[in-house]
Amino acid sequence: MGLPQAGLWLRRLWVLLQVALQVAVGKVCLILFPTRVKQHIVAMNRKNPHFSYDNWAPTLYSVQYFWFVLKVRWQRLEDRTEPGGPAPNCPVVRLSGQRCTIWDFMQGNRPLVLNFGSCTPSFLFKFDQFKRLVEDFCSIADFLIIYIEEAHASDGWAFKNNVNIRNHRDLQDRLQAARLLLDRRPQCPVVVDTMQNQSSRLYAALPERLYVLQEGRILYKGKPGPWNYHPEEVRAVLKKLHS
Repeated sequence: MGLPQAGLWLRRLWVLLQVALQVAVGKVCLILFPTRVKQHIVAMNRKNPHFSYDNWAPTLYSVQYFWFVLKVRWQRLEDRTEPGGPAPNCPVVRLSGQRCTIWDFMQGNRPLVLNFGSCTPSFLFKFDQFKRLVEDFCSIADFLIIYIEEAHASDGWAFKNNVNIRNHRDLQDRLQAARLLLDRRPQCPVVVDTMQNQSSRLYAALPERLYVLQEGRILYKGKPGPWNYHPEEVRAVLKKLHS
């Protein structure tokens, strides 16, 4: 599924032009039609009671916004997954510092639910839904949280009243940030992506994404977050397996 190197760079150039145009048009609309833009953004986030337009709006269509969206779109060009296909066995790191792989958490034919994310408001908002999945299906499935790079690092695309986490400079930074998730009692193992962001790239997981694996293959591939990140879809998959 990998693109030849020359083809990959051509696709990246095309995505760069698309994102630049999107940001430019968005900035113009924000200046000319601020009320309409606000209504649209608020409607997209209406299900998240922690969302604040006033906290987020000053960063909208900024330089940091541009670079983050470009990174996400470029990453999706390296997606190595498709439903029914093989699940990449990427290296990850336990919070103890021990290195392992994603497949190390698969047990026989039990499904393994992968929950990719970081300390973004949207990911934390749905954390309780994921915990309920663990509670309801731990007898038939295994669960793994993979902490990836911060989508809204304080020295990147940041906004007010978000967690104060800088871009990870080394693995220790990433491990320390991931331990914040333990305060939420995830009830399943938490690991971190490598500093090369291997699992994030091959699973196209930024900013957050859900997968269900079984016997080394992809049973379910969720759409990328924040708006298309739906734990209830995983619930439906597990219910069907259990029926």
